[in-house]
Amino acid sequence: MATPQDDDERLLNQIGYNQDMSRHFNQWSILSYAVSVLGVLGSQPATFGVPLSLGGPAGAVWAWLIGSIMASFTSASVAELVSAYPTAGGMYFVTKSVVPPEHAAVWAWVIGWLNLLGQAAGAASVWYTVSQMILATATMNSGYDVDAHTYTYTPTPLQIVLLAIIFLVLSGAVCSLTTQTLHRIETWFGPINVLGTVSICIALLALTPNLRNATWVFGHFTDGSGWGVGFSFLLSFLSVAWVMTDYDSTTHMSEETHNAAIEGPKAIRWSVTISGILGWVLTVTMCFCINDLDSIVGSPTGLPAAQIFLNAGGQVGGSVMWSWVILVQTFTGLSAMLALTRMAYAFSRDGALPFPSFFSQVNPHTRTPVNAVWLCVFFCASMVLIGIGSTQTIVAIFNITAPALDFSYTLVILARNIYADRVKFRPGPYQLGAWQKSVNAITIIWVSFISVVLLFPTTRPVTGTNMNYAVAVGVFIGLFSLGWWFAGAKRSYIGPRTTAILNEVSDEDESPANSIHVEEDPPLLIEI
Repeated sequence: MATPQDDDERLLNQIGYNQDMSRHFNQWSILSYAVSVLGVLGSQPATFGVPLSLGGPAGAVWAWLIGSIMASFTSASVAELVSAYPTAGGMYFVTKSVVPPEHAAVWAWVIGWLNLLGQAAGAASVWYTVSQMILATATMNSGYDVDAHTYTYTPTPLQIVLLAIIFLVLSGAVCSLTTQTLHRIETWFGPINVLGTVSICIALLALTPNLRNATWVFGHFTDGSGWGVGFSFLLSFLSVAWVMTDYDSTTHMSEETHNAAIEGPKAIRWSVTISGILGWVLTVTMCFCINDLDSIVGSPTGLPAAQIFLNAGGQVGGSVMWSWVILVQTFTGLSAMLALTRMAYAFSRDGALPFPSFFSQVNPHTRTPVNAVWLCVFFCASMVLIGIGSTQTIVAIFNITAPALDFSYTLVILARNIYADRVKFRPGPYQLGAWQKSVNAITIIWVSFISVVLLFPTTRPVTGTNMNYAVAVGVFIGLFSLGWWFAGAKRSYIGPRTTAILNEVSDEDESPANSIHVEEDPPLLIEI
């Protein structure tokens, strides 16, 4: 009798790859993993100061609500595509199946590099913020100079970077473990995130003595950028854009997940819904707890959210609550690194990275891509080192995370619609149905619009210090990938290197995903 494991392996073989890794992630651990990648309790407080300082409390509240709704559209588009082709390459691999053969290689090359560098910048930025959070705790518990209105300890850029590199190395060790061990670890990440967020919201509201009124929280906008209240509000989307992205991270674990064509897309959709709601509740809660906007924005801890926690619970209570934020952000870092390593493995397997045979090796003992793991650790550590010499440069690199990842999805979605008459797309069990074109159009328009906004300088007048160098990083990524392509990659890189089995699947099989084991779940149609 065929087993789910047999069906998963057969589907992967139909797509064109061998089952080299073990499958242990199930519907609960992959959902927990998807929630932990977004890591609202960790990531939202880490970036809360941006919308608060630009658009004010109302800017932070409404930007999160609108941004999470738009993220739901984007994640729906991504979920439908990866349901048909659940591989470690994620949306990068889907390119092969929505672009004509003569154009597939260059499309896959650009999208692959966008996704890989976006994943790398995201993973590095998470560990950088973990380091900032820990050192902010040290600042909170150091002596306070009343006359100078500052704490006696302030972390240096070198200390932040060195601590981040230590965490990167530790994350590499964890990501090198067996898939079965990772499944057991990741199962706990999501529940801790959800319960921790709810508990901290209740604690903040109970401990803060003088809460703000609803009119101020939902209606007080500011012009913190100098571009005007309206544009300051648009810039407030920086936080939600950074947190609510990396939707295809779940797909990068597809080759280690049971029934991945169904469970992966479900996890993507549910994680965005759960995180969107929790993030909005947390944002509203913290805004109610702001006693003095200027003092919170200019907190000597360096993180406005940390000051809110400190004001509510004092040194002891604030540090305890803040430790949960750090813990969840650590989970996010581990999950983000896991997605990056699997993407690097998939990209190497297709010959897109140097020494592909080495970095696409799967360790025979752990059955995980250990070589790709340490390549990612080294690359992220090199990226973080830039923070010693230039805070502006490292922030610019981190700011490119959301645009790079979102464009890597949007280009695939765009190609699917542009070449619809020339390339037959075989949908998987998770489908948008009649809503497909509408949802895809909303996704393309939104990502194109908000990505341009996120590349603007956040303050005016623009100087060399406050310039948003993310646009320079974006140009560099484009020139780098295209330059390498024309310099020689176009003569050797052919796109995802699959076998020809997929092309031999009869038209009676509406999708290669039809061969997977489905017990009770029918083909899924998303409800908008």
